[in-house]
Amino acid sequence: MEQTQGMADETRHPMTGNRLDAEAEASGPGFETHDYDVVVIGAGGAGLRAAIAAHDAGARVAIVCKSLLGKAHTVMAEGGAAAAMGNLWPDDNWKVHFRDTMRGGKMLNNWRMAQVHAQEAPDRVLELEEWGALFDRTPDGLISQRDFGGHRYARLAHVGDRTGLEMIRTLQQRAVALGIDVFMEFTVTELCKADDRIVGAVGYWRETGRFVVFNAPSVVLATGGIGRSFQVTSNSWEYTGDGHALAMRAGASLINMEFVQFHPTGMVWPMSVRGLLVTESVRGDGGILKNSDGERFMFNYIPDFFKAETADSVEEADGWYEDKKNNRRPPELLPRDEVARAINSEVKAGRGTEHGGVYLDIASRRDPEFIRRRLPSMYHQFKELAGVDITQEAMEIGPTCHYVMGGVEVDPDTQQSSVDGLYAAGEVSGGMHGSNRLGGNSLSDLLVFGRRAGECAAENAAKHSNERAAVPDSTATAAADAALAPFAEEGGENPYTIQKDLQDVMHRLVGIIRKREELVTSLTELEELKARAEHLSVEGNRQYNPGWHLAIDLANMLIVSECVATAALEREESRGGHTREDFPMASDEWAQINLVLTYDGESVGLARQPLPVMPDDLKELFD
Repeated sequence: MEQTQGMADETRHPMTGNRLDAEAEASGPGFETHDYDVVVIGAGGAGLRAAIAAHDAGARVAIVCKSLLGKAHTVMAEGGAAAAMGNLWPDDNWKVHFRDTMRGGKMLNNWRMAQVHAQEAPDRVLELEEWGALFDRTPDGLISQRDFGGHRYARLAHVGDRTGLEMIRTLQQRAVALGIDVFMEFTVTELCKADDRIVGAVGYWRETGRFVVFNAPSVVLATGGIGRSFQVTSNSWEYTGDGHALAMRAGASLINMEFVQFHPTGMVWPMSVRGLLVTESVRGDGGILKNSDGERFMFNYIPDFFKAETADSVEEADGWYEDKKNNRRPPELLPRDEVARAINSEVKAGRGTEHGGVYLDIASRRDPEFIRRRLPSMYHQFKELAGVDITQEAMEIGPTCHYVMGGVEVDPDTQQSSVDGLYAAGEVSGGMHGSNRLGGNSLSDLLVFGRRAGECAAENAAKHSNERAAVPDSTATAAADAALAPFAEEGGENPYTIQKDLQDVMHRLVGIIRKREELVTSLTELEELKARAEHLSVEGNRQYNPGWHLAIDLANMLIVSECVATAALEREESRGGHTREDFPMASDEWAQINLVLTYDGESVGLARQPLPVMPDDLKELFD
């Protein structure tokens, strides 16, 4: 293959160092090649932690990311990282955290992943502190921990409401100090196999359109979620389901894809920022939800599962309810799925705000100094984008597509998929959160399973050190040809039109409340979109061409959207992030079943799979 390194006529981007090759268009696909032990796709918390772990295990590592280093969506995670450190509540421990996580996921979680996460999260947070993360402190100098929905104890280690940003800053600084290679503004279009195992990947520089081949026996997917398939989302532009689709095309399976979490609180006004996340920390620090009548409505939506048995357990005047353990808790800190459904019900009943949301009020509960100190990002976000001073008035908020619990089916200890050499960590992997993720578990999930994925990927690479297979020329050429196809199509569809129609289908028919007729219709309309997407046209050349980038992303978005709709139609119950209007109750039968999805190159296949059996000693925690 052609090597483009060292070409005399190349210049480099002043910020990224990526090649700006004036001959890229004329030279056809053209490949530069790189050899690594481990290639990590994604530079968020999971990707960076995996890369650091693989490097520390002796592997030659490359990080590949669609945007600039430091811009990954993890920076938007505000509340904190859940870890049972016991700094505020000495009774907190991994068993309580494990139980909270399983209950939050409505017991559909992979128990082993939930156990590993709860046991290892404290060490991963302390490790971040050792690397320079500046967490908020208790008066005694320990890492401070805040309350969050679904957690029995306050256990989120945090940095104001900018925890994700601090995590990325710390991990990025360490990765750079270790000298790990980073390929920024780069899209991976295909994972490559030989003899049924991973041998590398093919992708292209987003700046120049020049194609690159990575030869590597281990690939770690850390690409995040799928939110850009929905109309209203808190997710960044990168979240187009790339890792999910890459894994499926390589032969891996997905699990739990029907479970899409709609975060209860996203901005609803102005339209330019609709869906932008309003951290759960606002409610954790005392914020309450009100409808347009001024009623604090969450007391009307406390499930019996969470309430104490006594008839007078709800003390609305005092602002609390008593849970099964007789702990007094605000109803705003119920799990996210419960809060999102409650808000959706209030809006549908005509008690919503002018712009279709509800009010989140912390101004009447805390003084301005406290709000500005504890929630600096929220204060500036609303002040600058919506003209709202949250120390003086309530915020207009509503549910926004936030997180997908489903993802690549992985081994709970190694994070390897069913494809030899392919690993996944973070939001792109499935199983850990069951049907609903508790707030704060995502950041500790990134650390725990990012580390495990990196270590195991490096171990796999060492195992194949004497039998390295390269990406076949024919495979690389086929991947490049497929990516370039929209340039050859004349008079075809505009990628932006199909993306808009896809988001409309998912919003209307596969949203927060679902029913059979709409899901059947969604699959029909998705088939029509897939047929239209076979004839995409893009204009211009390969340099800086966002229409071309979207055309490639659309293939991934359509596969993943079909997975969500297919699984949502199959699961005839309501559980966690999946609510069926025609099956409003959780089912004992479905409580024992995971849905697994595969892809044959044309359509999505589905199979039912029994849950892994939890050991008796862990079952006793729920007695």
